[in-house]
Amino acid sequence: MIQSSELILNPDGSVYHLNLKPEHVAKDIIFVGDQNRVEKITKLFDTIEFSTQKREFKTQTGTFKGKRITVMSTGIGPDNIDIVMNELDALVNIDLETRKPKTDLTSLNIIRIGTSGSLQADVPCDSLVLSQYGLGLDNMLRSYLIDGISEIEMEDAFIAQTNWDMKKGRPYVVKGSTALEKLLDSDAIFKGFTGTAGGFYGPQGRVLRLAIQDPSLNEKMDQFEFNGIKMTNLEMETGAIYGLGKLLGHQCLSMNAIIANRANGTFSEDPYKAVDALIEYVLGKLVK
Repeated sequence: MIQSSELILNPDGSVYHLNLKPEHVAKDIIFVGDQNRVEKITKLFDTIEFSTQKREFKTQTGTFKGKRITVMSTGIGPDNIDIVMNELDALVNIDLETRKPKTDLTSLNIIRIGTSGSLQADVPCDSLVLSQYGLGLDNMLRSYLIDGISEIEMEDAFIAQTNWDMKKGRPYVVKGSTALEKLLDSDAIFKGFTGTAGGFYGPQGRVLRLAIQDPSLNEKMDQFEFNGIKMTNLEMETGAIYGLGKLLGHQCLSMNAIIANRANGTFSEDPYKAVDALIEYVLGKLVK
């Protein structure tokens, strides 16, 4: 039995941070970072059966063209993903009354809809990127046993090509869901290798008043290449989602609307339109 200090429940029996019970969650789930983006998606739904919010975690479940879908905001960063992925898995794969893992496990379909900046000149603003791989530059996932799920050759190549300082921990690479990639793929989108940073400023090369460990890391990431694969974009969640999803047995894929191109120094003239296009694209593929 899992102790109450390890799996924390609210007085009403819901999981602690997400404030959800098992019946509130659909098998198909869309992640967004910003809580205000939840209703940008669910306003397109035919019905909404449930809505709740605790802290930055806002959840709505409803139906879109007959398919039951949950939309959830995760907030920012790998630490929040650790909370969201573990509590979601607990909702479907642990009996919350007996506190024991279920014999028959459920695999969720989790799609992240996000915004990001492109690292390559040929991935323009307003384009859509499907992340085939997630590169984690944080250390959160290293708290788990991940040797069997990570792409070690790609990790080694990244470490060598960027002269990565191992005092920051070993980067990890995890592949996204092949099944969801087939569902969401089309000629209209780019395939991506997405970097996941553990912070917004120093970890992504931004300098305000503090010097950073490797001022040229962004340029090195721009130039990284492994078997024809280049880094397309940098954000703060994908690698963690892919890693925990694979460990827990869930299908996960990240989709990003590119609103800035660092290589060209350009920014989308209408980033909201780009996000709306991505939302419509993902919903259309889910119900196809």
